[in-house]
Amino acid sequence: MMDYSDTYLLALKVAAAGAIIVGGVGGFLTEVGPWYRSLRNPWWKPPDWAFGPIWTVILALATIAAAIAWEAAPDDAARQWILISFIANAVLNIGWNLFFFKLRRPDWALVEVVFLWLSILAMILVVLPFSTQAALYIAPYLVWVFIAALLNRQVVLLNQPFGRSDQQNG
Repeated sequence: MMDYSDTYLLALKVAAAGAIIVGGVGGFLTEVGPWYRSLRNPWWKPPDWAFGPIWTVILALATIAAAIAWEAAPDDAARQWILISFIANAVLNIGWNLFFFKLRRPDWALVEVVFLWLSILAMILVVLPFSTQAALYIAPYLVWVFIAALLNRQVVLLNQPFGRSDQQNG
């Protein structure tokens, strides 16, 4: 049996709670009603059912990465940077769902996803000096958001303009 430190286990619990909040709020904001179903999508868009499992794996890996990095950080200043980077990412992650689904503005979400991607890169760069393993656990998130950004771009190109009142009723 693995012996984990109390610091690691506490960090894992806090990170898991954060991931559950991010996933829960993101899920709450995700409306896949008539408006969403009316969007034209590229042929390569993954099926809707795949997004839940993909996000579950990504958030689980990010949770583990946060705990590993927290445990490996040499001091409180390093832990503060880890916390800031993960919180900023959580806000941007939720923000994308708000823009795309709740406000029905994939065009705004396309701008926001650049900042989301950069926040993931920042997470990797913040944890990398303390743990290569933690940085590698975050890497799939970076790849997935790159794919999501390409998908978001295609949705904008295939469906623009957005923000007209007739689109809000869908």
